[in-house]
Amino acid sequence: MCCFMRTKDIYGRIVSLEGGSVIFASDFLDLCTERQAGRVLTELEAKGEIKRLARGIYCKPTLTRFGPLYPDVSRIVEAVAQRDHAQVLPSGYTAANMLGLSTQVPMAYTYITSGSSRQLIVDGKTINLQRAVPRNFAYKTRLAALIVQALKATGAENIGPEEISALKNAINKHPDKEAFQSDVLLMPVWMKTIITPLL
Repeated sequence: MCCFMRTKDIYGRIVSLEGGSVIFASDFLDLCTERQAGRVLTELEAKGEIKRLARGIYCKPTLTRFGPLYPDVSRIVEAVAQRDHAQVLPSGYTAANMLGLSTQVPMAYTYITSGSSRQLIVDGKTINLQRAVPRNFAYKTRLAALIVQALKATGAENIGPEEISALKNAINKHPDKEAFQSDVLLMPVWMKTIITPLL
């Protein structure tokens, strides 16, 4: 059982963490069971020390004079993926925004994952992780995978001069042109039609 000393150990670890850290109940398996650690984390949340994002997932805010500052979306998503040994990739308008294909602010941040589907809510922001088939992660370069997700959301009919310019800018900045060109061959035909002239 997690005794008082174990509770102090968990608390001590959390206090030593930097603001913006993502915390999992499974981080304390060397001290007690995940369920027991969850009880301690629930107590700490009630005291305002940490914030619950989802079952077994918490974060430690950075305290500022303007109030608590929570870790950004990408940091939370990457931490969850690392814990689950899963791959993640921005999708929908989240991906389109990252590439400059859309200025529309999404109501929720969307990611595809090779892990479990789940929803996280932090600081009023909704993060949806949706399980996707392996072929979405078959690209060698993150840029190619991101472009595929962004173009799916945007649609061929909405790709104009501004979108082409944003795509070209992202491609020109990519360090491994050879790997990216190889990835383009794996894209759907209509996407290859858009991307190939930009190489």
